[in-house]
Amino acid sequence: MAQPAETKDEQIRVVLCTSSEREEQARLYAACFKKPLPDGGLRWRYDSSPAGESVSLVAREPDGMAISGYACSPRIALASGDERTLAFAGETGDVMTHPEWRKRGFFSRLDRAAMDEARRRGWALAFGLPNRRSAHIFLELGWERVGSVRPQLFVLRADGASKAARAKEGRWKGWTTSFEAARCARERAKLVARAARLQVEPIRRFDERVTALSAAVEPRFGFMVRRSAEYLNWRFIGTPSGLHRAFALLDGANLAAYVVVQVPRAGEHNGFLVDVLARDDAALAAALETGLAELERAGASVVEATALEGSWWANELVRAGFAPRGDEHLLSVILHPIAAEHPLVAAARDTTRWYFTDGDRDDETVG
Repeated sequence: MAQPAETKDEQIRVVLCTSSEREEQARLYAACFKKPLPDGGLRWRYDSSPAGESVSLVAREPDGMAISGYACSPRIALASGDERTLAFAGETGDVMTHPEWRKRGFFSRLDRAAMDEARRRGWALAFGLPNRRSAHIFLELGWERVGSVRPQLFVLRADGASKAARAKEGRWKGWTTSFEAARCARERAKLVARAARLQVEPIRRFDERVTALSAAVEPRFGFMVRRSAEYLNWRFIGTPSGLHRAFALLDGANLAAYVVVQVPRAGEHNGFLVDVLARDDAALAAALETGLAELERAGASVVEATALEGSWWANELVRAGFAPRGDEHLLSVILHPIAAEHPLVAAARDTTRWYFTDGDRDDETVG
């Protein structure tokens, strides 16, 4: 008896990609997303991390064209500073399907294959911040929703750019921008008042002092990606876009804090407070003011930052004068427990105790 012929969808192959396929993946990315990808962006993201190579897959149609993609990139994380919990945590990103091939079930195949490969590599868990279109699909595939992230905004100056940024949440927000700028200035003055007097120096390369600073901070947080010098140099110093600026705040020869910002792109006026690490509250205040001052010099009218709801970082942003944006901007935080009994999994389920800034997101740049 003749066997039924395979349909075209059944002939789709899911394959693990290597560095030789980055250009093909970049073409698929360009077909799926409006956000520009800098030259070498995927090679930087998938191949250069000191935590190791990303799990990246594509689904191919019978003639070999990549029609859907999925990536999960490793981070080295630990729970409450306990070295015994140190493990790989994957972060999903670049989940994409060519517009002509959507809603045909390829995503579920890619997700299963990615998690199987992550399990083979010994990763403890995976997490992600999916967009609204794909979040429900992850949940249907067994991922857990463990929290949410909300953007926050600080107005440096009342001008057309800041009014336009605030007006996205309604005309009233745009009309009251001058009042918001004055409020932010008052909160910034309080920030300066509590800041330690520290020497500020640009960071050309992070050194091992930051690894020691990370180790000192890690016990305060349930879940944290380790900020080693090697990791930060990859994450911020050697990026394709070149938009990050990093500053050390020094107490003599000792590193008291650092701050990383993303300066506005050409023709834009939005800056981003990307990452910060500080030994204490006074050093944190100094780092935040250093970041705001650098973005002001760079021509930013507003500063954006994103934080997990209920987290330390969310509270510190509000304390510094940032205003949380509306619920329409919320994104889910999702978790896939690969090694279900690993202590890092239990820690990751409480996102209020994460140390998580925009620097922990999968994309190289924000916005």
